[in-house]
Amino acid sequence: MNNLEIIDLRKNGKIHFNMNDGTDNYMEITITDYIEKEVLEFDWGKDTLRFELSPTSSGSILVLLESIGALTEHTPKDLAGWHICLGLLSDLLNGTVHGEFPMEEWQKWFAEYKQLVHDVEKY
Repeated sequence: MNNLEIIDLRKNGKIHFNMNDGTDNYMEITITDYIEKEVLEFDWGKDTLRFELSPTSSGSILVLLESIGALTEHTPKDLAGWHICLGLLSDLLNGTVHGEFPMEEWQKWFAEYKQLVHDVEKY
């Protein structure tokens, strides 16, 4: 996510979520846990995102955990966004750089996650 800018990479450090709307506006995010090359956790609105990296014999495993306090209308947007971001990261690690965020693909995943969240809310 090119609009996430790490300002102070440490526990209780800061990340800026740049709005990329032509202004210099950003939202300040607190890093709630950090272990170099292992863990990056930060607040995401009322939720928490945690990235965990573990070595394997052939490389590494990346796990993304999102702790969602309450399902909202924004939840499927976030889920679709992280889905796309993980795909972009995978592409980057395999040598493919994308210049723009793939909005059409995001819209496809947003529709799917919106339905999944709706299904979960029924229970």
